[in-house]
This record gives sequence, structure tokens and C-alpha cells, in this order.
Amino acid sequence: MPTNSSRLRRAAAVLAAAVAMLTANMVTASPAAASGTYSGRAYVYGTGSHTDDWNDEGILQRSTHASSNATCLWQAILYADGKLTSPSEIDGVFGTKTYNATRAWQQTETSEWGADLEVDGSVGEETFTWAGRYVSYLSGSTAAGQTLNLRYVGVFGDVTMRRLPDGNYEFIDGDGAWRKAGYNYRSCS
Repeated sequence: MPTNSSRLRRAAAVLAAAVAMLTANMVTASPAAASGTYSGRAYVYGTGSHTDDWNDEGILQRSTHASSNATCLWQAILYADGKLTSPSEIDGVFGTKTYNATRAWQQTETSEWGADLEVDGSVGEETFTWAGRYVSYLSGSTAAGQTLNLRYVGVFGDVTMRRLPDGNYEFIDGDGAWRKAGYNYRSCS
């Protein structure tokens, strides 16, 4: 169960994201894509302010992108929030443990944080968008050709990420290696 300290970390992350969006460091750019649509890109992707990068991501579930680095990124988020219990569970395979952990994450976000998520064990538009609320700016620039350093602020830990100049996301997996968050391949283990 999250402590008051965890709740404060979460609230601070949401506030930091809002402040980052309004700072002079952020340039005006088009949103990641129209809300409600999947971008169809091969990687978790974003442009401009990071605050809406995850609003159009692909679906992760047992039958879609079930073996991928995008799933590996999602598992790192589940681990940071205490829904997976071991770094060895960050393997890029959307199996029963990840399904159940996703359901638990959706339930917690709905009951404790006010999300309106369907507790279905699938990471779709609503779940990805809600998780994006906890991505905080660390350093870098949104200007073209620049890397943006980010962090997912979890209840029990963080996930270090970066958005590369081409807009594709990388993250540090359970083995401490940088991995591109691709939908169509798996290199994390």
C-alpha cells in the first residue's frame, strides 16, 4: 500500500509535469498525434512537450505486442510501482504475471488516484495516457535534434528514460541496459 510519502511523490510528479509543460524550455510543437488514435509507429514515440507523448501509443496485452521492448518498458513501470516484485520479471513477455500486475495497477490508479480506467489487464490508450502523467522532465531540450532526459516516478522506484532526437524512447531495463522501446522486437531479458 502506498504511503503518504509515495502519494506526495506522485502528486509532485504530476505537478512537475505541469510546470515543465509551461516552462520556457518547452517549445511549441504539434501533439504526439490526434488523441484517440494509435500512431502506428514502431517505437514508443513523442515530440514537443513530453506530457502528451504517450497519448497515442500502441496496445500491449497478451495477444498484441506480447513479446516486445515496449512491454519491457511497461513491466519496468509495474516494477517501479510495486506491481511486479522482481527485476527478473522485466523480460518483455506480456504473460499472466504482467496481465495480473497491469490489472492491479489499473485498480490502484482508479481507486487511489482518481483514474477512470477499465481494469482489463490491457495497456491501451487510457492506461498509457494515465501512466504518462507520472513521467517527469529531468534535462535536455524539446528542440529538434536534442535528447530529452525523463523519468517515470513510481511509488517505490523510478524508471530512467530518454527521448532521442528521432522521437523514439529508450529506457533502462532490469539489467541496467539502455533499450529502445520498440513494439515489434524484444531484446530485453
